[in-house]
Amino acid sequence: MKISELSPEIRLSSHESQSQILEEIEVLIKEAEGLSPEHPLPEKVCLKLQKSISRLSTVTPLSNSSKLQIWKLSYRLWNACVDLSNAIGIRSSATQVKVSEDLAKLRQISADLLLLGQDVKGIPSPAFKSASFFYKAGLIWHDMKKYDLAANCFEKATDLTSKVEINEISDSGERKLLLDLNIARSRTAWEVSDRNLSLMLLNRSKNMLFGYSESYKTLANQYMIFGRLVLSQNQASALNDALKLMNEALDLCEKGLRAVSRTDEALALKTLRSKCLRFMAAAHLQGEEFESVLKCIRVLREGDGSEDQHPSLPVLAMKAWLGLEKCKEAEKELKSLAVNKGIPEGIWVSAIEAYFQAAGVAGAETAKGVFLELLGRCHVSAAAAVRVVHRIIGSGGDGSRLRANVVAELVSDERVVALFAGETVTKERTAMHAVLWNCGADHFRSKDYEMSAEMFEMSLLYVPRDMEHRVVRAKCFRVLCLCHLGLSQLDQAEEFIDQANKLDPNISCFFLKFKIYLQKNDETGAINQMHAMPTCIDFTPDFLTLSAHEAIACGVLPVAVASLANLLNFYSPGKPMPTPEVVVFRTLITILAREPNNESEILKFMKRTQSRMSDLGHECFFGKGEVGKRERNWFAMNSWNIGTRNGREKNYELCAEFLQLASEFYGATLEGEVDENVDMVCKSLILCVSAKIASEKEKSGSFLDSDVKRAIELLDRAGKILTSSSSRHLPSDLQFNIEPRFFFIHTLNAYDLYGRLGDSGPKQLHLIKSFASSKACSPQYLLQLGLIATQGPRSNPDVANFALNSCLTALLSSPSPDYQNIALIIRKLIGLSSFHKSEADDEAYSMYKQACRIMVGLKEGEYPIEEGKWLVITAWNRAALPVRLGQVGVARRWMKIGLELAQYIPGMVGYRSCMEEFVAGFDKKFYSHDDAAGDADAGERS
Repeated sequence: MKISELSPEIRLSSHESQSQILEEIEVLIKEAEGLSPEHPLPEKVCLKLQKSISRLSTVTPLSNSSKLQIWKLSYRLWNACVDLSNAIGIRSSATQVKVSEDLAKLRQISADLLLLGQDVKGIPSPAFKSASFFYKAGLIWHDMKKYDLAANCFEKATDLTSKVEINEISDSGERKLLLDLNIARSRTAWEVSDRNLSLMLLNRSKNMLFGYSESYKTLANQYMIFGRLVLSQNQASALNDALKLMNEALDLCEKGLRAVSRTDEALALKTLRSKCLRFMAAAHLQGEEFESVLKCIRVLREGDGSEDQHPSLPVLAMKAWLGLEKCKEAEKELKSLAVNKGIPEGIWVSAIEAYFQAAGVAGAETAKGVFLELLGRCHVSAAAAVRVVHRIIGSGGDGSRLRANVVAELVSDERVVALFAGETVTKERTAMHAVLWNCGADHFRSKDYEMSAEMFEMSLLYVPRDMEHRVVRAKCFRVLCLCHLGLSQLDQAEEFIDQANKLDPNISCFFLKFKIYLQKNDETGAINQMHAMPTCIDFTPDFLTLSAHEAIACGVLPVAVASLANLLNFYSPGKPMPTPEVVVFRTLITILAREPNNESEILKFMKRTQSRMSDLGHECFFGKGEVGKRERNWFAMNSWNIGTRNGREKNYELCAEFLQLASEFYGATLEGEVDENVDMVCKSLILCVSAKIASEKEKSGSFLDSDVKRAIELLDRAGKILTSSSSRHLPSDLQFNIEPRFFFIHTLNAYDLYGRLGDSGPKQLHLIKSFASSKACSPQYLLQLGLIATQGPRSNPDVANFALNSCLTALLSSPSPDYQNIALIIRKLIGLSSFHKSEADDEAYSMYKQACRIMVGLKEGEYPIEEGKWLVITAWNRAALPVRLGQVGVARRWMKIGLELAQYIPGMVGYRSCMEEFVAGFDKKFYSHDDAAGDADAGERS
């Protein structure tokens, strides 16, 4: 249905709706006009305006009067935004950003409103006026980095102006708008990285120049801006793109110069052309196209006017000549800087630095001469001198030492030092000191101590000699001391630290003096200095730790030991310390162990460790968890190792001390820990007592009763471990963890110690019987115990008899009996039979009979021949006394057993025949033929 076909009632309703909406818009615009810059714009105003404009766009057609009203309202809203923008220009930045964004929205709304009434009659070029609103709104969005909104505004403005043919536009303002709009769109596309669109729009702008020089300058300037942005990326791939853009700008400048009609227009274009050439020269320099750089400079110098002689040209030319390795031409360009007083100091400083870096040692003197000449001609300030020195020092590298030498000569020049005199340059003087100090610190870190010392000395020139700066001067002296220490110039280092100590006595001075003593290998002086450190007001225990490290590094171990020993004096319960006490003890003992014959000192600190462990508690001293276990095991293992080593070296007294400590450390259990080291506790105790006994024998002394009791207590502890193994969280029997030899050593030591006490025979016998019943027992151990029990002033026949009999039984039950030991046991048992006087003869006889039974069935020589002969001879000789006493039966019994034994012993045939003859003669003498058998039987029974 067409509008003309609508009924008059409907058209009237539409007209009323337009009026109503426009009235709503006017009310909202009045509210916007009344806004104050102190308060942010209410969001509801923008929202209501947008809704009203949306409703108005649906009500068509708009009457010409409504369109005129729209134009008025749009301009009113725009002007209100302009007034608010001017008013908030002096507000805070946070408020300004928020209000500016709200005003940008209102400007956008103003442009959208004007778009509805763009074809109004009576207003010339309404499309361009509407486009200008969108263009200006887009510029605001662009400045606020809302590039999508900016692009939207520019595109709407372009749509509005595209309906007009370019050739038909005669108004200069409209022509300028077309160009500015295209350039604005190009800038926005560039910002969102749509470079192809951006450059296309710039190329399209060439059709909108209309022969105006200002247009050429505007478009050329934009090309140059884009070229500079590409050039600033410092990428080799971007250089060609940058040069293309600069060439476009240069070409536009040339065309613009042909179109100019006024002198001021020509001057502006020439200035822009010179700027393009300089940036092109810089681009070629960045791309190392040095010939092209010189061509650009030649063109600039051939031009007319002072603008072409820019101060940067000699710098660019000098760098290009340096790139071509033509130092003489570069030197001429550098010296030309000294003639021109108008050259900014930043430019000539940069030039000197570049020349210095490129020419190196060959150009050092030239660079310094030019620098001082410029310094005299330009009357630089203290701040400028600081910048000059900072730039020449640079950031180190291969030429850092050469740079530092030049700087040292410069800053020591009287003219330079004079710049920093007075209270007005305090800030600059501090900055110069910092620059020189940092340079010295860089050389110190690279271990160039000679250059570092020189720079620190130069920095002292910029520290006033007053009380206020004495701490800074002391700091310089201390660091100079370090430099001379690094150069091994100990006397100079001592002089500097003495000076520092006079100005500001602190712990650093004490410590550096300590280092000097170490370097001089003066142990006494170093130790005295270390003991003096705690008297300093800023002393902390960390310096004693550091002293120990320094002493170790210098190889002066006694000083390291003294430092750590002194550090231990600062530990107390609850006092926080940087290093755990156990770590200090461990480090100290490790240091002592590095040199021989320090066992006594190690023992002293091991005992102190054990004492602190007992005082503080195991976990508090060693630490918790795995850390605590490692620390505990370290001390235990080292005590064990040192103790056993001293045992092997027969230093039994030290051995006993260390092993007793090992038992204490191994026995220190931590929370949640099973007695894993119980076997080592047992071994340590057993060997400790063994070492004590060995020490007694070595010194040919004797234990006091108290020593005996203490040793027995240690063995009792070990014995409890041995006998209660089944109740512990360990394998079923400790003999799987403790070697049988330790059971034997425990038994042997206990037997020895019990023997020193009165009425100890039953205890010794019980001890041996207990050992014999254990799995650790073996015939060899029983043999040794039995032999020991037969010897010395504290022999025990009962123990010997039991041990030897038990051993004999065990040997005889073996599948391969050791007859050498069996023979030895029999001999010993025969000897022991004399202690049992009432039964001595019978016991001895039974042993001879047992030996005879053992020999039955043996191969010749299997039973020791000498022992067999001894049995035969002693048995025969035992008959001598009964013969003299007239005990015929007893005598004949011993002679008979001797004959029986003789028949199993090789090499006794002659003896046996003699023995048989003697027996026959004996029988004739004492027995008749009839009574011989009866008497013999009687002898057997007696």
